[in-house]
Amino acid sequence: MTQSPSFAVISGAQVHEAVSGRERRVIAMVEDAYRLHGEGRTVNPDSYFLRFPDEPANRIIALPASVQGDVNVHGIKWISSFPGNVAGGVPRASAVLILNDTATGYPFACLESSIVSAARTAASASLAAARLADARGERPRRVGFFGVGLIARYIHTYLAANGFEFDELNVHDLSREHAEGFRDYLARTEGGRIEIRDSAEDLVRSSDLVVFATVAGEPHVTEPAWFGHHPLVLHVSLRDLAPEIILDAYNVVDDVEHCMKANTSPHLAEQKVGHRDFVAGTLYDVLTGATTPPADRTVVFSPFGLGVLDLAVARYVYDHVAESGDLHEVPGFFHEMKRYG
Repeated sequence: MTQSPSFAVISGAQVHEAVSGRERRVIAMVEDAYRLHGEGRTVNPDSYFLRFPDEPANRIIALPASVQGDVNVHGIKWISSFPGNVAGGVPRASAVLILNDTATGYPFACLESSIVSAARTAASASLAAARLADARGERPRRVGFFGVGLIARYIHTYLAANGFEFDELNVHDLSREHAEGFRDYLARTEGGRIEIRDSAEDLVRSSDLVVFATVAGEPHVTEPAWFGHHPLVLHVSLRDLAPEIILDAYNVVDDVEHCMKANTSPHLAEQKVGHRDFVAGTLYDVLTGATTPPADRTVVFSPFGLGVLDLAVARYVYDHVAESGDLHEVPGFFHEMKRYG
């Protein structure tokens, strides 16, 4: 007789404990997930956007996915973005993630997933920064953070864990108060010079690695000339750069089809010119040596954010918590288990 399936709930505190201090391990599992995706061993359908006509700034997104290999799990992340939360002192994003058994389809865990999402986003950005910079021959020593929320903090942590060392750290945000808070955070962890830049242009021109982690819904950085020094750009928030900047750059994405949707900057560039020739390749292509970024052009990495990455990190968290003996199962979660009662 098959054992009745169990269902566990994993808290944000447990997720944080599982990934904190293990950044290099998370980067490695994200790289493995990218390789599985590039090899066709994942299923990653389109994300589904729940929007609200009377609240256009808010949205909730569903990211279903499936990963083979050692991850061996199906699942879905349900993540909301309500920018107005920030003014009330609450993080913009909140999320849960469901893991499903590949043999039975039964869900076996629900995880608080804002930390999973932040960790996989930061690991992806850090992995791309390292591989792209190393391929260009030199790691940047001047970094600029445009947008200073949770994602920016995680990206900084993961860049440091992946061996990046900075002589100069630049910060820009529409809120001076938030910029000062992020500067104070950096001062506790960094030894380089830290500057708040009053304009977007000043931040970009002062940085050889530019991290966009904003909540922008449409392009607000429009001048290709600002990028004349050919920085490496982590375009994590996807909608900051005008099509002219994208078309002037060497572009790497995580998945071409996913990036060419929802009016991302690459999608707007495609609409402008009617083709995708401006995309040099994917991060998988960089990992496998199929494409090599040049040192004499601006390089932009635009990751749409793949659900397979969330599943890889979440599966690791589940296994870690289970092995520690701290898994909180919900007794009787599945009730009607006899076909005829």
